[in-house]
Amino acid sequence: MTSTLLALAGLILSTSALTGLAEAKVTVLGWPGGSEETALRATAEAYNAQPGLAEGDKVELIFFNRDGFFDKLQADMAAGSDAFDVNLVATYSIGRYAPYMDTIDLGPEAAKTYGDAVLKTMQFEGKQYGVPTDLSLHFMYYRKDLIDALMKDDAAKAKYAEISEKFLGKKLEPKDPDSWTWDDWAATALYFSKQVNPASPTRYGTVLQMKNLLFNMMVFQSLPRSYGADWMDKEGKITVDSPAYRTGLELYKKLYDAGASPKDSLSYEYAETNAAFGAGQAATALQWNAAAGDLTSAEKSPAVAEVTAMVAPPAGPKGRADHIHGLGLGLNKAAKNKEGATKFLKWLATENAALTYAKAGGSPALSPEVVAKIAADRPDLVKLGDFAGKYGYVMTGATSAKALSVYELQAKEFTGYWSGQQSLDEALKKTETGMADLLKK
Repeated sequence: MTSTLLALAGLILSTSALTGLAEAKVTVLGWPGGSEETALRATAEAYNAQPGLAEGDKVELIFFNRDGFFDKLQADMAAGSDAFDVNLVATYSIGRYAPYMDTIDLGPEAAKTYGDAVLKTMQFEGKQYGVPTDLSLHFMYYRKDLIDALMKDDAAKAKYAEISEKFLGKKLEPKDPDSWTWDDWAATALYFSKQVNPASPTRYGTVLQMKNLLFNMMVFQSLPRSYGADWMDKEGKITVDSPAYRTGLELYKKLYDAGASPKDSLSYEYAETNAAFGAGQAATALQWNAAAGDLTSAEKSPAVAEVTAMVAPPAGPKGRADHIHGLGLGLNKAAKNKEGATKFLKWLATENAALTYAKAGGSPALSPEVVAKIAADRPDLVKLGDFAGKYGYVMTGATSAKALSVYELQAKEFTGYWSGQQSLDEALKKTETGMADLLKK
């Protein structure tokens, strides 16, 4: 009797275990916060709602914190973690994670959805490692109502010229934002700051992302890039201690010290910039393209939705420049549910999935034929492709295994300068020395 009960109990446990394995879901590690998380949640919900989808093929999402995300991900993957089947990957980190990932064949529809150039943002050494869910670059957001009013008011234009001469050493006139140089933007930011111009209709002229965070360096660096900056020259010599970087760093500090950006900007990143601009507190903001959906939404940003416009970042002596990289999802080599994960990734690369992701606020770089189907609702996606093609750049060395460490180093030293903890010479010297060590061959 006892042996029969034990055998029966064993059978029940065995059956339960097999059932659990059969129903094991596909675990997806996504990028936390912002439109990427919102879009992924909506797209996963649409995927799971498909009729006839097996329980074991359904998707379950998990998220890390942004701070330290990539270091934690590398540590987990290097240790063979199977806590997720599908993981986030970025253009600047594919080489870092490729040893712990499987390549994937996304099928012929992927090229029709994204185009070969965009698919290449998720390739390493010619092999496909992921689906390009989001293309990231920056827009200069501005209040068109404020700019239009300024350009029609002679007294306001005179005040603008006075402010620009005082802070920038030259009299400037207001311009169409699509024709701005960085000095034009700076003059506009100063004019629309109450600390500089008490008559300003906004409290701040801009919102600078100055927190000691690597992603803030990606936002900032298009300024020095437009002055000719790069990380290194063809011989591998670090070239950050340059007039171009000095100009950009000094301009940010000048605006911050003048009160053109909130005093707590030293703790600002994506969310804080969105909140300040979306609340109508600022006239301009250099911000990720992912924010467009929220800042032009009457529901999410009622104070500014109808008066927010977007152009490419201002021009420097070398023209306009716009940092670009791709985020995507790929297959963990240690995945427990590779079959289900592969099904999800292939579906994610289809037109219907990409449009679902875009409609939910994501920023996929779609082929002209596909983006045309959503252009009326997401004109920012049309700008995304246009700006990427005209102004997109990648710093020399910015796809290396140590690229993220370089951004972290810059964030530490540049924020130290902006906050007054060290001089510009000290910040650039430390950055140059650290980068030479990180990027040495």
